[in-house]
Amino acid sequence: MLNTPQDSPSTSTGTKALSDIRILDLTQFEAGPSCTQMLGWLGADVIKVEPPGMGEQGRRASTDSPEVDSVYFMLLNANKRSLTCNLKSEKGKDIIRALIAESDVFIENFGPGVIERLGFSYEEVSRINPRIVYAQIKGFDADGPYAKLLSFDNIAQAAGGSLSVTGDADGRPLTPGVNVGDTGAGLHCSVGILAALHQRERTGKGQRVLINMQEVVINFGRILYAAQAIFGRAVPRRGNSHIMGAAAPCEVYPCKGGGPNDYCLIYSSRAGNKQWESLLKVMGKEELLGDPRFASPQLRYDNSAVINEFITEWSLQRDKYECMRILGEAGVPASAVFDTMELYEDPALRKQGAFVTLPHADRGDFTMPGCPVRMSDSPPTPFAAPLLGDGNDGILAELIGLSTQDIEELRRDKVI
Repeated sequence: MLNTPQDSPSTSTGTKALSDIRILDLTQFEAGPSCTQMLGWLGADVIKVEPPGMGEQGRRASTDSPEVDSVYFMLLNANKRSLTCNLKSEKGKDIIRALIAESDVFIENFGPGVIERLGFSYEEVSRINPRIVYAQIKGFDADGPYAKLLSFDNIAQAAGGSLSVTGDADGRPLTPGVNVGDTGAGLHCSVGILAALHQRERTGKGQRVLINMQEVVINFGRILYAAQAIFGRAVPRRGNSHIMGAAAPCEVYPCKGGGPNDYCLIYSSRAGNKQWESLLKVMGKEELLGDPRFASPQLRYDNSAVINEFITEWSLQRDKYECMRILGEAGVPASAVFDTMELYEDPALRKQGAFVTLPHADRGDFTMPGCPVRMSDSPPTPFAAPLLGDGNDGILAELIGLSTQDIEELRRDKVI
């Protein structure tokens, strides 16, 4: 059974934004697959190239069962077709060369120097197909001092400054809970690819798109450099306080229930006093409206200990959902601290498409985060991550014109 519904890219009716774009995907783990999955959400035909046998390493990474693909892999590889191909064999390389000629995008995120040793440098690939967009995701800049170093998400976050500003003021640097290094690099790469495809419409030529994860994390943290410019020193860790050090309240407050995530984050903008005044009214603290200690955002930050005390007294009398509702309706920015299970099981989020359920050949119905990009004339029709090599016959026959006998011979030779 294949994970390819009738409206997959291989039989597209042309209604999706990228239905005319074919991507030759040589990526693995998270950064590259995040990029190609996003383009797949938008309708591109993504051909995921994997080693015969076990496939890309992510298929068996952190799996709950060695007999089936990992959930990790499934979360990153929906909307793709799988082609197995031995890139170390000459016949395998011939297949890739033939597919390069039929593709719009070539993307890889191997370790430094690997793709060049395999014979698929930018120069070689663009020689085969001058219109192709050639995308690469690496840990560090190719001309920098760390060019040859490997990188994963947490490495990128350390190298890009994210760890240095995450944690309590008197504590050690902490890794943030979300993968802005890996997935962030993939999404930045998708922007570059789309821009290059657009430029190709004018020039008729492809180009190289280079993404390095260190710079991606720096870009995510660009507001940090506003704080640095103001204070003239490296930005410190501030816990949950605003990084600019000029807003209060800006904290998570404990709520009724006492669970590990029974908190509500409450924030009052540093742009003025309106939200602060609304907060005082909804909490019955009107006597503080004229208090000089709280007359400006900076003064409130300087006196945040007093603010945190009376807000905590109020929040502990209500659960986090009630806190969020009451404050939100009063015009005060606030949110319950939702955990992953609460989000996963939320019927409203399911209805709006934040999570989608896709049938998988081995695991049955599988629910995963959906595509947050909504386009009025390009409705998503996702399908689950492919089984290893489930696109071999169709891809090789459809795009290269190989016969059934040719394909069986490649199997016997362990090329696919």
